[in-house]
Parts: sequence; C-alpha cells; structure tokens
Amino acid sequence: MRYSIRMRASRAVAHGRPEHISGAERITGLAGAPALARDLARRALEHGKGRPDTIHITLEELDDAAILRVPALPARALDCASAAEGLELAAGLLRQAGVPDPGAVIALLLASAPLRGAMLVDADTLERLEPDRERGVRATLMDMALPAGDNGGAEGKRHYLEAAVLAAKVCHAPHIIAELCISDDPDYVTGYVASPAFGYARIARLKEPGIPRGGRVFLYRGPREAVAATVAFLERRPVLVENVPPPPAFAASGSATGAQAAPGPDPNHTTDPAQPADPADKWAFVEERLDRLEAEGLYRHMDVLESPPGPRVRHAGRDLLLLASGDYLGLAADTRVTAGAARALESFGAGCGGSRLTTGTLPLHGLLERRLAAFGGSEAALLFSSGYAANVGLLPALCGKGDVIFSDALNHASIIDGCRLSGAAVVIYAHNDMADLDRLARQHAGRRRLVVSDAVFSMDGDVADLPGLLEVAARHGLLTVLDEAHALGVIGRTGRGIVEHFGLTGAGPDIFTGSLSKALGADGGYVRGPARVTEYLRHGGRSFVFSTALSPAPVGAALAALDILRAEPRRVARLQANAAFFRARLKEHGLEAPGESAIVPLMAGDERVAVAAARHMRESGILISAIRYPTVARGAARLRAALRADHGHADLVLAADEAARALRTARADFGLPPADEGSRTRC
Repeated sequence: MRYSIRMRASRAVAHGRPEHISGAERITGLAGAPALARDLARRALEHGKGRPDTIHITLEELDDAAILRVPALPARALDCASAAEGLELAAGLLRQAGVPDPGAVIALLLASAPLRGAMLVDADTLERLEPDRERGVRATLMDMALPAGDNGGAEGKRHYLEAAVLAAKVCHAPHIIAELCISDDPDYVTGYVASPAFGYARIARLKEPGIPRGGRVFLYRGPREAVAATVAFLERRPVLVENVPPPPAFAASGSATGAQAAPGPDPNHTTDPAQPADPADKWAFVEERLDRLEAEGLYRHMDVLESPPGPRVRHAGRDLLLLASGDYLGLAADTRVTAGAARALESFGAGCGGSRLTTGTLPLHGLLERRLAAFGGSEAALLFSSGYAANVGLLPALCGKGDVIFSDALNHASIIDGCRLSGAAVVIYAHNDMADLDRLARQHAGRRRLVVSDAVFSMDGDVADLPGLLEVAARHGLLTVLDEAHALGVIGRTGRGIVEHFGLTGAGPDIFTGSLSKALGADGGYVRGPARVTEYLRHGGRSFVFSTALSPAPVGAALAALDILRAEPRRVARLQANAAFFRARLKEHGLEAPGESAIVPLMAGDERVAVAAARHMRESGILISAIRYPTVARGAARLRAALRADHGHADLVLAADEAARALRTARADFGLPPADEGSRTRC
C-alpha cells in the first residue's frame, strides 16, 4: 500500500490572510511516512521566505491500481548571466513549444498575485482557466518512482528532483503544451520550462537572489469542455515518474533550442579506478531503453511484406487490405514503371559507383531533373538520394549562423533536422498560423530569413496555407521553401501539387523539395527551383556532394511514373474521390476526419490505444500504422490511414467500419471512456 504525504506551510499576514510559505509532497510506503513527515516539517521551518505559523501534514492512502507510471522528461540545462537573459531563453523555449506570445505569458506570471497553485492559461488567448483564481490549480499526488522496498529517505530540499517530477506529470496531462516555473524561494533563482515537445529545460537564472516572488503557469490548448478533465488529472491522479535523470550540467546555451546537454555526474555514484568495468554493463543503457519503450507502448516492429505494394498485400501468410502506404497512385507495381526500372538496370547496372561530382552522373539523372522541373513549373531540379537528404542538404546550404529560419510547428523531421544542422536561429511558428508567422517575422528583422513548411503535413493530412504564407513572405522579404513529398501527385487537379491546388497563377514558392518514393512509387528525392540555386547546391549541398549518385533503377522507374502521371490525371481524381468518400464514411461513425489530402488521421490519444486498435484492425484483415511518440507528441497517438487511387469503395467502407470498431474496443481494453469529438487531441 502506498500513501501520499503532503506538507503545506503558511503564516498569517495583514487582516489574517494566510501567506503561502512552503509546500512539498512524496509518495511512500507506510514505513517511510514518519521520517518523511519530520523532514518535510523541518523543511517548512527552515524556508527562506520566513518561519510559518501553521504547518499542515496530510497522509492519504492511494489506490495502487490508480497510480499512473510515466517516463521522466529528457533534461537539459541552459546557462545564462542574468535573469533578463534567462527570461529570453524561457521565451524562446515557450515559442518552440508552440506558444504564440511567450512574452505575454512571462509578463502575466510576473504580474500575478501569489497563488498556492499554478495558473492554467489558454496558450493562444491567455484566458485564465483555473476554477479558483485565488487558489490556482494544484498539481499533486506525485513522486519519483523508487525501487521495490525503498520507502524514500529524508533528504531535505530536492529542488531539481521535485521540479523534474512535477514537470513530467504536468506534461503528461491532457492538452498541456508547456509549463513555465519560477521558484518563490528567495534563495533559489533557477527555474525551468517544460513541454512534451522537447522535455525539461533548466534555466540557471530566472530572477535575482533575494526576490520571494515566483509562480507557475500551465499552458493549455484544447476545448473548454475538457478543462475539467485536465484539472482532475493534475489534482487527483497519482503519478510516479520513472527514470528521472541526474541533474544536467549547465552549459552555455547559445540559443534556447540548443543541443541537449549531457547529464551531470551522479554524486551518489563512485567508481574504484582499480576495478575494471564489467564488459556486460556497457550495453545496459541499450537494454534499459528498449525495456522502457516496450513498457510505454513505443516499441517499434517492422512489418515484412511478401508481395509488391498494392491495395492488398501479403503479410505473414495473409492477404491484408493495405491502408499504410505512400504509394498513393498505385504506381510502384505498375508494369510500365517496373519496366522503366528494368531498362535502366540493364543499360547502366545496379549502382553508379561514385558521387554525381566524380563518376556517378548518368544521362538518366539529367533527364529526370529536367522533367521534374518542367512538370512542376521550375527552371531546374537536382536529385538527392532521398527526400530526407534533400531537406538536410538544402537548408544548411541556404542559411547559417546569424540567419533565421521560420519553421511550422508540425513540419516533418527532415525539415527539423535540416534547420538544426544549419546553425541558424530556428523560430517555430504555430501550425499553419500566418498571423503568428507575420508577428515573428517582424520581431526578427534585419537578417537573412527563410520560411519552410510542408505542403501537405504528413501526420495530420492538412494543407499549408500557401496564399497566406506567400503574402507574409512578400511583406518581409523571406525566402520560401515548401516540401511537396505528400503533395506531388496527390493534390491539384492534375497532381502538380499545392500551387495548382490553390489555383495560383502568379509567383509561387522560391524552392520546392520532394520525394520520388510517394506518388511516383520509386526512390530518391529532389530540390527544384531557380537554376542558380540548383547550381549552388551542386557545390554547397553536403548531402548531394558527399553521397553516391542515385542508382539507375529508381531513376528509370521515376521517369516512367512521371510520364504516367502526366498522361493519366484521372488517377489523381480517383485518389481525391477515395479520400472524400472515406472521410464521409468515417463521419457517419462519429469519427472526426480532418484534412484535404490522402492522409487521414484517426486520433487515439493514448499510445496504448493506438497500438491496440492497429492490432484489432490487423486481426480483421487491415494493415494500418499506429503513429506514436516521437513521430507525434505524447498523447497525440493516432492511426494514420494512407489512401490509394486503386482502393475500391468496398475496401474503404470496410476500413472505416473496422477503424471505428477497433478504436472503441481498444479504449474499452484499457478502461477508458468512449472518445467524443470534443476530446480530440491535436499535436
């Protein structure tokens, strides 16, 4: 049996109003409770804010079955020379978490009256949401998970550990996107920003010594009817946080989005240099990580397909309806496409044997580049080994230290990595929010600036607001880059992508990146745009310069597929009709079906629900992907349906019916209430 033991200390001030002095809590076995109660009382009496006149110690029995175990957040530490610099770092982290106006959030916290709890604030409107504004929201019933039989020791102040535990619970609460904390202890100037997006970031100084003011803000993004569930989780759900890392060492920050610092040494661990390390221990971290992934429902298994991609595939000896392939137009197994690959293989061999700048360039490469450029309406194109390589080659070639990249909050990992590799300041704008992009562009004037976005977002299936993006870019002189991996062959009347989708006749984005592995059914990636840009990338795009040339077979396949796409736009029309039909069928089952593309997310929220629902669908003969953290934010797991032009309507009726049944069954498997439209988790 476990118990929550909580300490709250206060003293009477003017007119008998109580002033909060200190608070702390632990979860322990009964044997550890007396020592912990003494320690917490001593802590209250020795607090920097003064001596309390009232100390409350509360012992509450917990239902073991109700205790939720969650993983600790990854931790890093950012150094700074002053509180002003620390607050700037905090603003950058909040912006990275998707908060539109971090400065206003910080001002709200600094101007607020002291609360016993935290403010619960709408991240977009800054509306206060806590039921009792005098009290705030109290995140309680939490502790660090301890080994079996360990009741916890009397350890005095544990600033870092308690903050890491609190941050982990808050960031696992539904609809919380970030937390900002400034300690009210006048002797403790370190604070933190935490978010499901990046973890727990300690900031060395968020106020000057001797200042007793502080507080917390929990930032919420979700429907108003779900606020009560969020408050209930924070205040009444017992949580144990597993594998809390040691305090990370403070290092020069460079920027609020800098690399994660290495964890500091464990002061309780000593090593005898005379004793050789146990060779078996060097892989212990791998086993521990894999065990954690399994426990959290995040362990990945690879499905081995025993047939070419199509509306149905052979898997583990069964024929399954395939709802998880980016082969949108059904071209990967088209005999004309495979014949194109075979001709290239026969003519030029299996591989090129060198980079494009040495001995790897073939006539096929130049031919495909010219045809891609012509199809998309660009001057030139340049092939890369993959769409990922295109983004991590392009962005660092265009921007570097001193420049600014504005990146949509839901951009693909290849864009995120390209931004990081560039060394530029990366500013995250709220998803598809052009007003936020405009505001941020005004704040970062005077430097080379670029905005990058997916054209079709790969997890939500929605389309970028290209007219709005181009308007903002023109106003501020931004370079524009759009990734059309999931747009080429999918949107637009003839599959030419996002420019055709919006019917734009004037100037479009400056540069496009894309993939040959989706609608074209082949392999590889590309950049297309002005000829001088592709010439520049031949010299400065590292993933182009230092990679072996794309092999002949996928180039031959892509050439044939592009010919088919140009000659048969009816395939695009069938794909778009299938997407509309499937969404309509899902809505008949009460399932929200957002987006405008061939990607349809079916939100599960809980990672376990997504995995179980995918398993139920497989048992019913349908192969669909369960998408989980880190591909999407924690608590935003979903089934992702990827539709094809060659799906029949009977296939889609079956898939929609089974998806609704599988999600209901999976929620029941874990004792969760049925989902409703208002509880859909956005990521």
